[in-house]
Amino acid sequence: LSQSMNIAIIGSGNVGGALASRWAAKGHRIFLGVRDPQHFKGQALTELPAVAVFTIPEAVRQSEAILLATPATAAIEVAQSLGDTAGKVILDAMNVVMGRGPQGFSNTADAILAHTASRDVVKCFNTTGFNNMKDPIYQGMPIDLFMAGDSARGKAIARQLAIDAGFAECYDAGGNDKFQLMEQFAFFWINLAMMQGLGREIGFKLLRR
Repeated sequence: LSQSMNIAIIGSGNVGGALASRWAAKGHRIFLGVRDPQHFKGQALTELPAVAVFTIPEAVRQSEAILLATPATAAIEVAQSLGDTAGKVILDAMNVVMGRGPQGFSNTADAILAHTASRDVVKCFNTTGFNNMKDPIYQGMPIDLFMAGDSARGKAIARQLAIDAGFAECYDAGGNDKFQLMEQFAFFWINLAMMQGLGREIGFKLLRR
């Protein structure tokens, strides 16, 4: 893998913004793809030297990898707005929560595959809160991320970018048939953090012996 990558980020809110800052600090070039370059969330990100703003197709055209971090309800519309994605890796950080997602799909990654030319779609960066992307360290240890998808190339890039974002490891949960499981795992974190009252400052770490 090249040391420095060109990464398009579509969705410059909490998750996209946190990862843009992390990756820019690691020497990657960030192309924020926005609908309106004059008005968008996360304008402060453009103060980072490695971050620039483009229309969505223009950001995609210049990038090897694309992070999708918009609301899940917009997954199809966003996928259709990307332009030519043939040969590009798409990292899907979105989640269908409480049934709110792309119509006709149980998860966002299947919706992306159905509406883009890319076959290299990886579900990743969806299983924890943006606060943990800003700071993945708990008691001196970085927490872990997880990923799923059929694309070996896509997963190699996802894993490297997870490590570049400060996570300890990015474990492979399987192929495209595990997209749904990844979203359920995300909901498990959301459930503990929000509905069971544990708060956002929690994270998952896989321990071995």
